Amino acid sequence: MRYDLVIFDNDGVLVDSEPIANHVLADLLTEHGHPTTYEESLRDYMGSAMHRVHDLVAERSGQRLPEDFDATYYARVFEGFRRELQPVPGVAAVLEKLDADGVPYCVASSGSHERIRVALRKTGLYGHFGEERIFSSQDVGRGKPAPDLFLHAARVMGVAPERCAVVEDSPLGVQAAVAAGMDAYGFTAMTPPARLEESGSAGVLTLFAEMAGLPGKLMM
Repeated sequence: MRYDLVIFDNDGVLVDSEPIANHVLADLLTEHGHPTTYEESLRDYMGSAMHRVHDLVAERSGQRLPEDFDATYYARVFEGFRRELQPVPGVAAVLEKLDADGVPYCVASSGSHERIRVALRKTGLYGHFGEERIFSSQDVGRGKPAPDLFLHAARVMGVAPERCAVVEDSPLGVQAAVAAGMDAYGFTAMTPPARLEESGSAGVLTLFAEMAGLPGKLMM
């Protein structure tokens, strides 16, 4: 194995949550007078921490979202998660392969700690991580595309950034990995490869379309 630590994003990489979350976000923004389609939500907010949603809406409209926006958003998202969330196909086998090879891994997500845990428990993946290997943008001052979250995860796990691989599916996440000095692996299941390539142009980026192919990519 080329790496001493593999850092996974959560939404869209471990769990197939992006369709659920972005439908909720688009509908809620529209309800509050900021018309947004599902496709626009994916384009503008996929991989974002919630503070970035607030910042972009304020920048574009001059209006702030209401104080209860996040609570309403998470309530609807968690309801959707509990009803229909599934793991990304093939990801459990990837984690089992890393376990068998003795390669440490963790999750570092823009989502809240509660969101990560709800998702991992619903999909049966929580046991692969446990409390000590879950990191959220809530742990740092700045979310992706800043490198802070990935650097924090590597520091806690005791691994130098250059010995880390980051598995991401969003341009913001790829930018954060590159900024952290880590190799990025871009999962193209929901994001056009060109968008990830553009985001990773300043660093090492490897694209893959099937989760089953990731272990082979990490060994190359």
